[in-house]
Amino acid sequence: MIAPKTPQSLAHIAARVDARLRTLLDFEHARWTEIDEDLGPPLAEISRLVLTGGKRLRPAFCTWGFVGAGGDSTDQRVVDAGAALELLHACALFHDDVMDGSATRRGEPTTHERFTQQHMASDWAGESRRFGEGVAILVGDLVHVYADQLLQGEPQAAWQVWNEMRIELNVGQYLDMLGSATSERSRAKAERVCRYKSAKYTIERPLHLGAVLANPDRATELMAAFSAYGLPLGDAFQMRDDVLGAFGDTATTGKPVGDDLREGKPTPLMAIATEHANASQLQVLQLVGHVRLTDDQVADVQRVIRETGALDQLEAEISNKTDEAIAAIQQAPITQAARDELVALAAFVSWRSV
Repeated sequence: MIAPKTPQSLAHIAARVDARLRTLLDFEHARWTEIDEDLGPPLAEISRLVLTGGKRLRPAFCTWGFVGAGGDSTDQRVVDAGAALELLHACALFHDDVMDGSATRRGEPTTHERFTQQHMASDWAGESRRFGEGVAILVGDLVHVYADQLLQGEPQAAWQVWNEMRIELNVGQYLDMLGSATSERSRAKAERVCRYKSAKYTIERPLHLGAVLANPDRATELMAAFSAYGLPLGDAFQMRDDVLGAFGDTATTGKPVGDDLREGKPTPLMAIATEHANASQLQVLQLVGHVRLTDDQVADVQRVIRETGALDQLEAEISNKTDEAIAAIQQAPITQAARDELVALAAFVSWRSV
């Protein structure tokens, strides 16, 4: 299927959120470099990651949850909430790159890699790798604090959603790390990782956050309606991410081809392939998780995934889950404007190419 066009509203939401992020990050950079210029590089690294890329999907879902509950899309509260979501996402990326040992993101060296190289080039004392990873962890922690600051003064209902989302994200990340370490190929486990690592905090919880910010009195009704849409669509989103991780083009995704296969991620795609593989195909799939997987071996694994029917089956599930989400939002007790935008976003996130 040809990837659908990016919804126009996404650019408008992104522009407002980016302006808010730039104001915050420029202020913090100026504030701290006045105290000590050595703080410039790590703070600049936040801006480099946060302001140069990203689809701003989480702010978009938060915005349409807010509008669907009767709010105004230009309300500063939902702009701040969208910016907070992007900073939380950045925190996850900084930390995720360290956990995965990723050398690049969006076609550029990752933060820990940049500071590792700086340490080596400067011939500083200590271990370069530990320095680089330490900086990335601290930078991730710092953007997490900035995210919290943007939600100061919001009602308890919003903080309950925010806190639960953060817990779910950490739970999912641990299960993802454990699954890679143990070469987990259980379909149930892979789907649980898929949901908690990404699906809930990308779509369901941003919708919930927007809804309770706009209309906390209808929280129970609105959150149930948005979950009926957000959970299947979030699963479809992560499944698409898994397909791109295994088959995506480096020029498009900004990551080396086969990186997810080298990391041995516990994905539904790998679970399905393992379930349907014969003995010789299983031998090839056992290469997954080897960090020194060659390009030829990556191609062999990709071939087996296709031969087992796993790719076709996952594409069908992405389609089914997207249809389920669209059917749910068509019945949701929300504004028509939000409903239309959420239908458009469903197609975009499920069939995107990056």
